[in-house]
Amino acid sequence: MSILDGLLDGFATVLSPENLLFAAIGVTVGTFVGVLPGIGPALTIALLLPVTFSMDSPTGAFIMFAGIYYGAMYGGSTTSILLNTPGESASVATAIEGHQMALRGRAKTALATSAIGSFVAGTLSTLALTLFAVPLASLAVNFQASDYFALAVLAMLSVTALVGRSLLRGLLSLAVGLFIGLVGLDELTGQARFTFGTLELFEGIGVTLVIVGLFAVGETLHVAGRLRHLPDHIAPLDPGGRRVGWMSRADLSRSWRPWLRGTAVGFPFGALPAGGADIPTFLSYMWEKRLSKHRKEFGKGAVEGVAGPEAANNAAFSGVLIPLLTLGIPTSATAAVMLASFQVFNVQPGPQLFEKSSALVWALIASLYVGNVMLLLLNLPLIRLWVQVLKIPRPPLYAGILVFATIGVYAVSGSVFQVLLAYGVGVLGLFMRMYRFPIAPVILGAILGPMMEIQFRRALLISNNDLSVFVTRPLTVTLLALAVVAVVLPFLPKWIARLRGRSRDRLAFGEDD
Repeated sequence: MSILDGLLDGFATVLSPENLLFAAIGVTVGTFVGVLPGIGPALTIALLLPVTFSMDSPTGAFIMFAGIYYGAMYGGSTTSILLNTPGESASVATAIEGHQMALRGRAKTALATSAIGSFVAGTLSTLALTLFAVPLASLAVNFQASDYFALAVLAMLSVTALVGRSLLRGLLSLAVGLFIGLVGLDELTGQARFTFGTLELFEGIGVTLVIVGLFAVGETLHVAGRLRHLPDHIAPLDPGGRRVGWMSRADLSRSWRPWLRGTAVGFPFGALPAGGADIPTFLSYMWEKRLSKHRKEFGKGAVEGVAGPEAANNAAFSGVLIPLLTLGIPTSATAAVMLASFQVFNVQPGPQLFEKSSALVWALIASLYVGNVMLLLLNLPLIRLWVQVLKIPRPPLYAGILVFATIGVYAVSGSVFQVLLAYGVGVLGLFMRMYRFPIAPVILGAILGPMMEIQFRRALLISNNDLSVFVTRPLTVTLLALAVVAVVLPFLPKWIARLRGRSRDRLAFGEDD
């Protein structure tokens, strides 16, 4: 069966009334779940999995699950933009510029940029999935442990060097994140680390808990401490008092290139066996900050800082399906739950899946195209509704955020200790905001630190503890060199300006005569 024939058969399956209903349920539930901090798509799919047991065919279930995943990613960006409270770790990069746009009265523009960018990236990446699934899977397998280590180093250092005004503060924030990632049992030896004899810490501190603590709890405490000095509402108007529309021509002109670049970054990273959406969203933000002609707006609400990461976020999902469908390797929590769903229906993802269950695979891929359109049609009209959140008085608004954050952490863990731990992380987030330490490097360190450590140790085990493995593979060396460049590059303009100033002083005083 050719790709075109398989895709047409997939559309014929998805466009049946029953499967269209499943797709609509998925994107709607996913969007509203993504808005809730801490309750992500993985938990939602896991909770809905028993509902699908009575289905005669698994096709409808996977169409709904794909819709939940797509919808949750967009929902996470909504709270990132409006309230600086990401629903998912992949939405953290969006919060950096998106919330600043909301504070400047450009919430509608930020939400529209996110929605349209998600549609563009999702459609292009699904097209790439359709055409290149098998070849990309074979290419991704060639990545070795040293390459993944270098990739994690590049992501952490490049983002840390760009986020915030002080490199030292950024590195200290990164160190905090790396420490959080070390808590729990060593995955290779089983040794307990930094658990202080507390059994609840043996499983480590989850990334969801860290995100909810730093953003939802930390932001609430920070706002509460300054409540008397803040306006009653988060201003939904622009500085001139004029209501802002969706996207102007200037916004579209500044967004379409980041949408394409974000797609180009997100899809291949998602296809890596140790990929996911976290690394490409931060790298996309770094890239846009480097390339933008409006660099001075970054940190104050640059539309490119929303367009790029959101495109990378959605493109990564299509990439995540490549190792899942072709190799049976889940690269995210949601992919792991979807793998379990396949096994419930006695379907085993892997190299033979496109032959043995081609109808299911092509229906799933076709549902991504349909779900993208549904998501756009659902969320563009909802922008007016979401922006009304900004009109809610601050005390009840942030009290509600705190309640939903608490419910989210408890729903994921079922532990009061984890809730208290999230509040402790929130206090840390409060002090970081007070002393202007960037938050994003903490999240990045907590996510990538464990992966970096494991891949570093695996590389040493494979090479018999020979450190030269990190300087002999061309890809590893290239990635590490880029990491050094990423740290040094922000300082080059200052160094060049100082050198020019010194040379002018010498000429003025006749030192070169």
